[in-house]
This record gives sequence, C-alpha cells and structure tokens, in this order.
Amino acid sequence: MKGDVLKRLFRAVASDDSQAIQSMLSIVIAEERKLGHIKLAEQLDAILQKSTRLANAEPLSPAPQPKQASATSQRSALSSTAAQTLQPLSSHRRFNHSFVVTVPHDHLRHHMVLSDAVEERFCRIEREYVARDRLAHYGLKYRQKILLYGSPGCGKTMGAERIAWNTGLPLVKVRFDAMVSSYLGETATNLREVFETAAVNPCLLFIDECDALAKSREDAQEVGEIKRVVNTFLQLLDEYEVSNGLLIAATNLTKFLDEAVWRRFDDVIEVPKPERPEIRAILKQTLASVEVGSVDWDATVQKLVGVSAAQIVKIAQNAAKRAILDREDLVIQEHLEDAIQDVLISHAG
Repeated sequence: MKGDVLKRLFRAVASDDSQAIQSMLSIVIAEERKLGHIKLAEQLDAILQKSTRLANAEPLSPAPQPKQASATSQRSALSSTAAQTLQPLSSHRRFNHSFVVTVPHDHLRHHMVLSDAVEERFCRIEREYVARDRLAHYGLKYRQKILLYGSPGCGKTMGAERIAWNTGLPLVKVRFDAMVSSYLGETATNLREVFETAAVNPCLLFIDECDALAKSREDAQEVGEIKRVVNTFLQLLDEYEVSNGLLIAATNLTKFLDEAVWRRFDDVIEVPKPERPEIRAILKQTLASVEVGSVDWDATVQKLVGVSAAQIVKIAQNAAKRAILDREDLVIQEHLEDAIQDVLISHAG
C-alpha cells in the first residue's frame, strides 16, 4: 500500500468519519487490485461488503429483495456508475446537499473554435488520455491535472466539456455552494471527500473558479480558515493520482492564485479571446442553421476584436432570432449590426 494512501486512511480513522473511512477502504482495495493482488483485493472487498450489509441490516425483519431490473434500466445504471457513486458519498452532512453535479453526456458542448496552438494543446491532453496504458508501459504518466485560465467567456468551461466528450469521461462539477461551510474546518473536510471519492470513480472532475480554493496565502486580509483550505487543496493536488480520470480547474483571477498552485498541475493552458480567424469561424458556425445574405465579414469581424467567444455566439444567435422573428429569409448585415450594439451596450453597462 502506498504511503499517502495509508496516511489518508489513518486520518479518516482518527477523525471517526465513517464516510471517509468507507471511501479510503475502497481506495485500498483498488490499489491492491492495480498491484495485481487480485485474491487479496477480492477478500478485502468481501469483508467490506459484509460489514456494510451488517451495518445496514434491519434487526427484526429482513430487508425485501430488490426487484429484477429491466434491460433498459441496467444499461442506464452502467452508463452512470461514476455519477451514482459520487452522489451519495459526496454530500453535506447536515443538509444532504450533493457536493457535485454530473452533466449528462448529451448536454456536453464539444464544438469549439480555438487557435491552432491552443487546439493542439487540447488534442495532446485527449491523445495522452486515450494512450494512457501505452504510456504507462514505458513508465510515463498522461497529463492528469490541467489548469485552464483566461478572461470570462473565453471557453474554459466549454473546454472541460469538450475534453469530457472526447475522452468519454463523465463530467462532474464541484458545487461550491454546498461544499463551502461556515463551520471551522468543514470546508477542507468536504473538499477532501470529493477528491477521495473521485479518485476511485473514473470521471473528469471539474473545479470552476478554483481561485476560491487557492487564494494566495500571502494576503493579509484572508483569515486562517481560508489558508487551511488552500493548504488542503495543495495537498490534495499532490496526492491526486488515478489511472482513469482527469482533473481540470479553471480560473479568471490568476493574480489571486497562490504561487504554489501553478506547479501542481501537469499542464497550464491559457484560453485567450478569439482573434480574427476564430471570430469569423464562430460567427459562421453559429449561423450555420440559417440562411445568410449579404454580410461584410471583414467589417463585422473588426468590430468584434477583443470580444469574448461567449459574446460572439450571443451576437450571432440574436441576429438569427431577429431575422426569424421579422419573417425575413436571410440574416443580413443590419441584423448583425443591431445584435452587436445590443450586446456591447449591455456589456458596457
């Protein structure tokens, strides 16, 4: 058993946290199985399952046998195993609020327009994940921990969704509203539980606005509790090592991140605002479902330099809706001009 796993198990036992203990025992079994100790892993799993059954058994009457699931429900269960496992284990102890939410696969946005340089870096992450077993054969690890940064609306969340789509991993988003607690020490405990559960359930764990967990410890205005959360986050990033998952964090506020955070990631990628070629491609991709008439693309693109990808998509969508509502056959320059003014004025306000 690895030393870090042993330490985490002892911490769970010392805190008398039954959920954390259950999670760590599952990790121990998974570690033994990866080491090739199949018989030992099966014996440990049998002991754990028996203990769980005894703990959940009714003392006076036997629990009713579950009904045979239909073939459809069985397929549904298999397709969301990671999400089902994460849901009960990672929840607020007092209010039973889930610490995570799983995005359905068919809701993932995966058509992104990126510059060639950024696209190449995203592809490298996806290729390494697909070839993880081949890399492991040569003692190499695929990129597991990725930090995406950039201004709001540049595509960091969509980038995580795109990688989840292309790798086939379920996308699990951390819910800060449920995890962050006013009780001393509980936020760090909640964070640890999410990491430990994700480590044994292959998924893409997405931590948006990670600056909430990784603020600079040099800030004199921050209280000691925040610094403890940052220390826990750094420790968990160090310990996070799985064979079939990914962790992606995203932030807009790089200047507030603790300096120690940056080197904890295997790759750090800036997702910039789109340049002229990307702006044109985003407009045309968004308008692909409608007919487009006479448009001065060069002039339109020039007006959108410095605008985020999310705003450009919104402008194109608004232009299309304007054309449809006006019962016109084509999206023309006037529609785009009006949409640009609406969005830019709204953003300026």
